[in-house]
Parts: sequence; structure tokens; C-alpha cells
Amino acid sequence: MQSSWRLMFFMSLASCFTESSEAIPGIPTTYAAILRLKSLSSSYSSRTRQRSSSPPLGSISSPSWHGAAAQQQQQHSPTNLYHISEAFKHDESVDYGPVFIQEPDNVIFPVDSDEKKVSLSCQARANPTPTYKWLRNGTEIEIESDYRYSVIEGSIIINNPSETKDTGLYQCITTNMFGSILSREATLQFAYLGNFSGRTRSAVSVREGQGVVLMCSPPLHSPEIIYSWVFNEFPSFVAEDSRRFISQETGNLYISKVQPSDVGSYICLVKNTVTNARVLSPPTPLTLRTDGVMGEYEPKIEVHFPYTVTTAKGSTIKMECFALGNPVPTISWRKVNGPNPSKARLRKSQAVLEIPNVQLEDAGTYECKAENSRGRNVFRGQLQVYTYPHWTERLNDTQLDSGDQLRWECKAIGKPRPTYRWLKNGVPLWPESRIEMVNGVLMIHSVNQSDAGMYQCVAENKHGAIYTSAELRILASAPTFPASHLKKTIIITKGQEVAVECKPQASPKPTISWKKGDKALRENKRITVLPDGSLRILNATKSDEGKYVCRGENVFGSAEITASVFVKEPTRIDLSPKRTELTVGESIVLSCKALHDPSLDVIFHWTLNGQPIDFEKEGGHFESIRVQVSSADLMIRNILLMHAGRYGCRVQTTADSISDEAELLVRGPPGPPGVVIVEEITETTATLSWTPGADNHSPITSYNLQARSPFSLGWQTVKTVPETISGDMESAMAVELNPWVEYEFRVVATNKIGTGDPSAPSRVIRTKEAVPKTAPANVSGRSGRRHELVIAWEPVSEEFQNGEGFGYIVAFRPNGTRGWKEKMVTSSDASKFIYRDESVPPLTPFEVKVGVYNNKGDGPFSPIVVICSAEGEPSAAPTDVKATGLSVSEILIAWRHNKESVGRPQGFEVGYWKDMEQEEAAEKARTEGNESSIILTGLEGNTLYHLRVKAYNAAGYGPPSNAVRVATKKSPPSQAPSNIMWIQDGSHVSLGWEPVRPLANESDVMGYKVLFRQEGHSNSQVIETQKTSAVVLLPDVGVYIIEVRAVSEGGDGTPSSQIRVPSFSGGKVTSSQSSLHTFSTSSSTVTFLLVLMVPSTSW
Repeated sequence: MQSSWRLMFFMSLASCFTESSEAIPGIPTTYAAILRLKSLSSSYSSRTRQRSSSPPLGSISSPSWHGAAAQQQQQHSPTNLYHISEAFKHDESVDYGPVFIQEPDNVIFPVDSDEKKVSLSCQARANPTPTYKWLRNGTEIEIESDYRYSVIEGSIIINNPSETKDTGLYQCITTNMFGSILSREATLQFAYLGNFSGRTRSAVSVREGQGVVLMCSPPLHSPEIIYSWVFNEFPSFVAEDSRRFISQETGNLYISKVQPSDVGSYICLVKNTVTNARVLSPPTPLTLRTDGVMGEYEPKIEVHFPYTVTTAKGSTIKMECFALGNPVPTISWRKVNGPNPSKARLRKSQAVLEIPNVQLEDAGTYECKAENSRGRNVFRGQLQVYTYPHWTERLNDTQLDSGDQLRWECKAIGKPRPTYRWLKNGVPLWPESRIEMVNGVLMIHSVNQSDAGMYQCVAENKHGAIYTSAELRILASAPTFPASHLKKTIIITKGQEVAVECKPQASPKPTISWKKGDKALRENKRITVLPDGSLRILNATKSDEGKYVCRGENVFGSAEITASVFVKEPTRIDLSPKRTELTVGESIVLSCKALHDPSLDVIFHWTLNGQPIDFEKEGGHFESIRVQVSSADLMIRNILLMHAGRYGCRVQTTADSISDEAELLVRGPPGPPGVVIVEEITETTATLSWTPGADNHSPITSYNLQARSPFSLGWQTVKTVPETISGDMESAMAVELNPWVEYEFRVVATNKIGTGDPSAPSRVIRTKEAVPKTAPANVSGRSGRRHELVIAWEPVSEEFQNGEGFGYIVAFRPNGTRGWKEKMVTSSDASKFIYRDESVPPLTPFEVKVGVYNNKGDGPFSPIVVICSAEGEPSAAPTDVKATGLSVSEILIAWRHNKESVGRPQGFEVGYWKDMEQEEAAEKARTEGNESSIILTGLEGNTLYHLRVKAYNAAGYGPPSNAVRVATKKSPPSQAPSNIMWIQDGSHVSLGWEPVRPLANESDVMGYKVLFRQEGHSNSQVIETQKTSAVVLLPDVGVYIIEVRAVSEGGDGTPSSQIRVPSFSGGKVTSSQSSLHTFSTSSSTVTFLLVLMVPSTSW
């Protein structure tokens, strides 16, 4: 073993090599101070009356549970007898029983966590506000008697949680005046990882070739752990392969056939999947015996999955199988009673069969087979798939009259099939004389107030339980009517039916009686009281007018409503014109008049084909005009085809509604013809057929055929046979098409009104191949190298190539000869052909023509043109090459062209490179035409350059000249003129400064420049002098900026600091107005103002 610091380092990194823990199916797990398995609890809208409890995740949650709420919406609800109370509408002002918003989740709490408290959540919605209690393992927790417990807004908080005291199953009970409901169960579990025994482990000694099992013997832990093995020391982890296997079920290391390289020390490393804590076992030495090598033997399966494996639907199952043997056995898997699941994957050299998202059809018998050349061994086990309970029908809140019968049914599915039990106010409900419970059905006969409360149906199998809850209210009240129903006015017309509703809210159901005026109403064939208490009068007359009173009564009291009935004359309507034909673009007015009872108000509604006309969205085509109280007009402007149809006018009063329709036909251009079919295709023709479209009430007079190809600008009209296609025809032939071109066709119809929209395009079809008929254009010559004849032409567009295998035939012959030389160019995109013959002198004239061909044959040649062979690249190098350094960054190079050179130059190229560089790295500069000099710029100062010049033309480059050498000038002085002094006399300024002394690597000073400009202007005036003084004339009034620079053959030096000098009016200035100024650029800068009597002369 290594030193302690190495062990600490190893422990911090070991997790990089361990496998991830397998989460419980459907449960994402994360770890912080507290690891919480998040709930699928739904938060319920305050408007719903459906109640249910979801299972705690990881114990009873089904992967398909999420769909339960959606399915429930379609399930049967218990019958709510006689007028469900409006109080069941859940708003803030209405009382109702508890409904869970959040229920407790499973919690795993790390024993060594820094967090010293754990919380289980519970929250319910109810009015009045509910209270909460908590159970642990079915026993109520005494919150007040143990300071460690507190309940805040329903959630329980446990301070300093203890594994021995607090481990268990928790449930929340919430209560208000309507009853209690019990939450699902949640598990509080503690996560920890103990230490291995410190006892030294004995060495394991085996023969080479023998199999061995190294035991891990993990310490106490909760929950799951992950196993890995270290070989000798970090970072040497045991790599699993067909010979070595680490079981995540037993933790043991299995080596099927030991080799000398396996000898060493083995350490088992375990990791807690929640806390990530890791501990190491003592080392187990593995040695080889010296009494011989183990011979071959048949496989022996040492680790395998259980005989019965149980897993949840939707989870991932991993089954292990590994064998010892010599040679190393191979592992194979199969499902005995069917094919292996297609989603199954083999891991760890086939030692693990992994089936993700397990479904019911994956259940069955699985076989693991280990075999080698000495034999085989087989193990079989059963995979069983279970499902958590899942609701298919839940409970709904219900209210009943006293004495009625309650029937509630809850249904759930699961495997094994769920059983049911019932709770009332959180306490088990048992069968009694009035209470029956059979297979999820609860029946209570002759309910009374003692039966009111909160009920829960629990569906459970051995894998979990789910809850659904509902509230039962028992009604007992005198009849009441909504305030809006107490007095009604009903206006109808003669012959109509009168219906007066009378449905008081009451429990038990009240008896109903009717009066007209002060007398009891007598029923007859026209006047009847319906079973629900409402009054119906058929074929009403004036005699039916009056006040009608409905009275509802039960043992608790009575209530009445009054309805006043008025019978009016029926309304009549006149809509004109009834049928009209219009042409697109015209306008029309439809008039609607109503004959009605003068005491009634009238409202007009317009429809088109049964749909209301939206006057705001119809683009100004429709306008409703109301001139008189009893009539309305509909103006339709600039009518379109889409406006044809049935126009309805509906007249509505408070007593009745009547409508009439008018038909409007709109003539317009034809609609698009039907599907265009290409019946036959040739090289240049296409026979088309189509079905006629709508003529829009004007007969079709003619058709027009259009075509589109990749080479056309959109759709183009094509020539046809017959030339004019009459409106009664449904086929025609398009002619003069190009061969071997893809076309689409469409048809356009025309009538007296105009031309309509085109048909949909036909399918794309290609015309047949044909011999090409278009010769290349613009055959000409091009520049080339000596002894070359370069022939160029414009390629023939693909549109005119007429077929596959298109190419060119280039024919040429020297001028004045008879036989043609022909060359084939197979590329359809080619635009040039080069013929080379060393015997052809430059500028030899040739007759040239270029033809075309394709797979169908040869096409025409272009007209003959005369082309000369190339004159070639320049043959002589430039002479008299001279180079001169102009400045620190410029060189002038000049040369002469050799007139005897064959191949006229188009220009010259100068190559230049530094003295220490290779010529291959030379930079290039070009001239055009006959220019024989160039200034090279952007060069480095005080540097020696080599230069060559060569001529070029389209054929290439001529030979280069001899190299010349020249150096750029030294850099200009870096020192600026200093100690500038000046005397100003009016508009004259006399300047003086100390001379600039250049450094050894800088150019000598040749003189100085004085630059001055008026402030605010950009252009400077310059005075040059070889002295260290100058006189500047400032002609205009204002402030001038002046600076001085040294001048050298390397260019201008660094400018001095600028001085600002004011210029006066320019008049004569007396000596007393003169002034002397000094400006020092040394490290200490001082400015002096002296009043002197000095003549205005230069220094």
C-alpha cells in the first residue's frame, strides 16, 4: 500500500472510473445536502372537483401515471341527484373540503450531511383553511411533545434526524369542517456507508489457467453501492473483458482463467450512489502456485441473475451471467419462449444483458449459455414485469338529497391486479347494513347527514397504492330561486310555443304548482306542466297573455316566481331582388323590408351562404345601409367571383326572428382548368389533354398553352396545333419544342369576361433526343505559347444540345491547303481547344470551323474563320536595368525592352528581395504596356535589395534580366529641432533653432522645412532653408500653427513641437510691440516672455 496522501488522492479521483448508479425506474435522482425524490403530485386548479392522489415516486409511481389526468376527463362520474349546489363552484367565497396540492415524497437523507434537518412536504387547498397531522408507520406523531418536530403550512420538519427514531413510512392527514383526507405514503430513509473490516485478508493462491473469485464483502450501507477493483495501486483499475468481470450484484471480482500478469494485490472500492462516499477494502494478494498449470475444463457459471427477476414496466433491467473456464468461455443469451427484444443490449463482453424500457411483452424465460471447447453450461431464469396501479376511473364530488342512494365507482389497472379499500375522513370504512363495497364500487343506501364527509378510494397491489378522493354532501333546504328568475317577461308571437322554466333549488325535491292570475292553471292539450316543473303552451294566442305564478314547496318551506306573457302579431319580411346575374366588377343593392308589430324594435342581420358578413374585414365590398326603421339595404361594390351565393336577411325582434334569402350569380373569367396530362412526347412536340374548369357563367371561348423549362424566363406561350384552341376542345399539341429539354405545361382558359387563372402545372417531362442543329458561335483565336494554335468559341447552351453525349468537332487546316484535320472535344462545357505542333511557325494563318455532335449524330459546323497560331512568350530579357534608391522606403528601377524579342510583351514584372533572403521569396510588382520604369514603395530603410525584370504576355513570361543591387536610404533623423526661438514683429515672425544631429544609422541633414498654417485650416505652407533660422510672413489676421522638420535624403525627420503665433492686422508695428519667445524641448520646458527693443530682422 502507498502512503496516506496517495490514498487520499486516489479516493478523490476514483469516481471517474466507476459506473453510474441505476435510478429507480422513472425517477431522476440528484444529491445535494438532502436527496429528494421529486413527486409527480399535481397541483389542482381551484375550479376542479376531481380529487386524486399520486403515488410517491420510486415506490408506487407508474411511468404511465402522467396520462391519468387526461384519461380521467373521459371517465364516468357518479350521478349527482337533483340540482347540484352552486356552492361546489370553487371560488374564494365558497366552502369546500380538502384537496391535496402537494403530497410527501420519498426522501433519502445522508447520515453525514451538514444539513441538520429534513422536510416532508404536504399542502392542501380547502375553505375553511385545513389543519394537518402526520403519521409515522401508522401512528400519529406527537408534534407538541418532541421539540425536534415542527409543522409549517402542512410540511413536517425534523431537526437533527435520527436513523433509529425517524426511519419509516410517513403520511399526512389534512382536515377542515367537511372532513379529512389521507396522503399517500412516503419513505424516509438514511444514506450511509460503513467501513470495511480492518482484518488482513489472506492471500489467494491458484494455478495458472485456473479460475478464481475474489470476495469484496462490502460494509454495511444504504442505499445501493457501486463496485470497482484496483490492481496494485492507483490509477490501475481492473479493466473488465471476456476474462474478468465485476458483479454489481455481489461486488466480487471473477477471473475465468488466471494468467501470470494477474498476480498482484487487489482492493475492492465501493461508492455510495447517494452520498458519493467511497471506502477501500484491505488488499487481497493473488499468487500463482508452483505445482503446475491448470488443464482445460468446461465452463462453470459462477454468477448469474436470480431464478425469478421482478422489475417494473418502463424500467431498465440488467441480468448478469459469467463463468469460469479454460479456455475462456464465451457467453450468449436467448429468450426461451420467443425472440430476444430488439432493444436489448449486451454489455461487458456479453456478461450483462440489458433491456431498457421494459414492457409486459418482454417477460419470459431467459437463458444464459457459457461454452468453450471443453463443453458448455446453461442457466435459466424467469423475468416477471409488474406495473404500478393506474387510475382509469376516479371519484367526483357529489351532493345528494337525504334518503337518496350513493353509488361511487373507482377503477384502476395494474399487474398484479389491484385490490380496493375505502377511507372516510382518513379512517378505514367497513361494510354495514347500509354500506356495500364490492370491487371498487361503494354503495350507501338511504343517505343521511351522518354520511357526509371526505371519502377516498385506495387501489393497491404489492408494488404500491394510489388514492382518489371526493366530497359527499347531503342536502336539506327549502326551495329557492335565483334572484334573476323571480320576475320574468316573455314576449312571443301568435302560433309560437311558450316555455316558462320552474326549477327551484331544494332538498328534498319540491312539489310544483302553477296559477294564471289568481286561479289555478288548468292543463289541456295546449297547456301542460312538464316533469321538471316547467310550463309549456303550444300555438299561443292572445288569450294566453297574462301573469303566470309557479310555486315550489317541500317540508322546509316554499318559494314562487312570476312570469308575464305577451303575445304579438308575427313579423313578415320582403327581400328583393330574389335572383340576379352580375359581371365581376359591377355593384348591386339588396333591399330587405320588415312588416312587424310597431311596439317591437327590429334588428337586421346579413349572411352569405349561412355565415354572418363581417363588414370590417371584407375589403370595402360590403356596406349595410339603414335609412328607415323597418328596412335595411346591403350594398355590394366591385363584386368578385367569391361573392356569388345565397344572401340572407334575418329580421329579429324581442318576440320572433324571420329570414329570407336571395341568390346572386357572378359572371367572371374562367376558373383554372383541371389536371394537365402529357399524352405523347416527341423530339419537338407534346400532346396535352385537360379537363375544363368552371366557366363562371360565361362560356369558355379559347385555351392558351404555356410551357416552362429550366432555360425559359418563367412561363411562355407555345405554338400549337391547331393554332387556335377553341373553348370546346380538351386536347392540343404543343410544337417547336427543343429536343432533350425538361418541360412543364399548363393551360389558361378565356371567355368574354377575360382570362382566368392557369391550371396546375403538368408533371415534368423531357422531350426525345435529336441530332443537334445549333453550331457554336463566335469562333476565334486566343493567345498561346509558341507553336500553339488556340481555337475558342461560345459553348452551345444545354437547351440546344438536343441529347446526351454532346461534344464538339474542331476542324482546322493551314490556309491554302485542302485536307481538314479534325479533333473531338467530348466536354459539352468546353470553350477552347489547343493544337500544338513544333513545326508551326508563329502567326501561321489557319482556316478553322467548329461543329457539334451527340449520341444521335453529327450536327452543323460554324462558318469558316481564319485564325493565326500563337506568337509565343517574349524571347529576350530586358537590358540596361538600373536601380536608384530614392528614399528610406522607395527605389526607382528602369530598363530597356529588347526590340529583337519574339513575342510582344504586354508588360513587365519586377521581382525584388532583401539581401539575406532567397529569390524564391521575392515580392512582385507589374507594369502595363510599354512602361519601362517603376517606383517600388513600402520598402525597409537602409536595406540592400536585389532586383530582376522580365517581360510577359498571355503566353507566359520571358527570361529574366541580370540581377541588380541597390540600397534604400537611411532613415530620416529621429531628433526633432529643439530650443525654437522666435521674434514677432507685426505679421513677420523670425525663427531660430538648434541644429539636428543625426545618429549613425540615420541620414545626414540636408536642410530644414518650416511648415505653417492658420488654425482651423488643413493646408500648410512650406519654407525650405539650409540654415537653422527662417522668417515667416503671416499674411492674414488670426492664430498660426508653426513647426520645423529636418530634411534628409531619407525623407523628412521628426517634427518639432508646434508653436501658436497670433497675427495682427499687418500694419506697422513699433519696436515696443516686438517680443522674444523661446521654446525648449529639453526635459525641463520653460517659456519666457521678454519685452525687447530688437529690429525685425532674421537671425
